[in-house]
Amino acid sequence: MLFVLRMLHYTTYNHESSKEWVTFVHGAGGSSSIWYKQIREFSKHFNVLLLDLRGHGKSKAPIHKKLKSYSFNVIGDDIIQVLDHLKIENTHFVGISLGTIIIREIAERFPERSKSMILGGAIMKMNFRGQILMRLGDMLKSVIPYLLLYKLFAFIIMPRKAHKESRSLFINEAKKLYQKEFKRWFSLVSQVNPLLRFFRIKDSGIPTLYIMGAEDHMFLPSISKLVEDHNSSQLFVIADCGHVVNVDRPLIFNEECIRFLRA
Repeated sequence: MLFVLRMLHYTTYNHESSKEWVTFVHGAGGSSSIWYKQIREFSKHFNVLLLDLRGHGKSKAPIHKKLKSYSFNVIGDDIIQVLDHLKIENTHFVGISLGTIIIREIAERFPERSKSMILGGAIMKMNFRGQILMRLGDMLKSVIPYLLLYKLFAFIIMPRKAHKESRSLFINEAKKLYQKEFKRWFSLVSQVNPLLRFFRIKDSGIPTLYIMGAEDHMFLPSISKLVEDHNSSQLFVIADCGHVVNVDRPLIFNEECIRFLRA
């Protein structure tokens, strides 16, 4: 079933008997299309909800109010609006990259809506290179075309030849963004450090699987440390895999996620 309303664009896949929902949240510059390698396997076991975040995929203006900048609260409220519309009381969340921050923020404000979290290529701390990259992007976002900036980010985060499919997928999806929309999303940079610091300190208490690529050099070290301190979390690392784990190694990703959800 496919819907376009005055809310996020979403797609549902209904299971004939399961009452459990799994909601997929993509990262910045992507869209719900990045989950194409997950739909078949997950829909065998669960009801599936795919979302296009505001300004991405088919969630384009004039669907949304034109804000000069976004906040994680605003982005999270968009998702809660869809859950309310579909009368989904609670759901398992699966996210990738920036989508993991959005999911964690929702869990903080609406813990009753989150049954569990699977955070792939999770971002919970920016290393020194990441901090420099974000500051550089903030300075240049009004000077150079956003797509050039996004390509630079993609090559730094996903640098290896084996990451080419993931890198190309995100760059191609980012081409569908508008320059102004990119700037609105980049406004989240100023909010991210204090938020991530809080998430690293506070255990959500919600069962969480971090699933990371062994080659995710920018984010894996901080996740390894976080899992040591949070009793509700566990970590699974996929060998020969980069940041976008669901695309780089979909068979392992699907198997481990479904195992976690059905445990």
